[in-house]
Amino acid sequence: MDAQKKFAVKNFLGRYALITLGCVFYAAGVVLFLQAGGLAGGGVTGIALIINEASGFSTGILSFIINAPLLLWGWKVFGREFFLSTLYVIALSSLLIWLAESAFFEWIPSSGGGLLLPFTESYLINAVTGGAIYGFGIGLIFRCGSSSGGTDIPVKVLRKKFRHVSTGVITMLTDVTIVACSAFAYRENTLEVLFYTVLSIAVYTVVFDWVLYGGNSAKMVFVISAEEPAKRISARILRELDAGATFVDGKGAYSGESKKVLLCVVKPVVYPRLRDIVREEDREAFMIVSSAKEIYGEGYISPDSEEL
Repeated sequence: MDAQKKFAVKNFLGRYALITLGCVFYAAGVVLFLQAGGLAGGGVTGIALIINEASGFSTGILSFIINAPLLLWGWKVFGREFFLSTLYVIALSSLLIWLAESAFFEWIPSSGGGLLLPFTESYLINAVTGGAIYGFGIGLIFRCGSSSGGTDIPVKVLRKKFRHVSTGVITMLTDVTIVACSAFAYRENTLEVLFYTVLSIAVYTVVFDWVLYGGNSAKMVFVISAEEPAKRISARILRELDAGATFVDGKGAYSGESKKVLLCVVKPVVYPRLRDIVREEDREAFMIVSSAKEIYGEGYISPDSEEL
């Protein structure tokens, strides 16, 4: 096997390992906290939880049934690779949810109780913990170019049309609509359930966006300095931070003196060291720092990668 094939196999296995991990977190958040805590949810999972609350039918099996027609739409819009990876996610997550239900719950519809769950009766803990774990799992799945099926597929379609709106925000709007419908199923403590369900969705959205976009963020730094200090700063950035830099010629509007403008993009964890280098080399340097949400190029996002 040549190096290119080895790399492709390694990349494939690594991708599906992360997708599998995402499915585990997804199922754990849904069953152990949202469902066990008596909370609704968003997406197809939320619809399944609502039907489960009303009928006692398995959430895992319902998720798989509802996902089937949406998955076929995803195949038509996004292609075969997306279809296969999403089918894997739907099958595995539905199986994990069903197994978790079987392991922890006593499926007697009239009992309304569980063997080991809920871990806590607190709506707040279940909403925050469940939303965070659920969001982390779905974020991993999306970051690997797949989805959990269901409303994720129309969300991805909307994301392609409304590119200025993040995936997490579109998901939240979709989920809030579904949660509003849960008022018909959760007849006890309806307002309280709805409030904490919306809270769980808000937590989910924050964690989801953090997992999906957080690794792409960076600090964009402009350093305006005299030519010699600027050269020393640039040399140390290349040597000590292993980061790139670009020179732009500049001229002071007031002084008329020639300046070098050094443009550099670094990870947030590296930025404090960059600031120290500038301070050590030129205490008169003018430095402008801003946050860059997405960076395309070597060391960051490939220009050919799919827009998430």
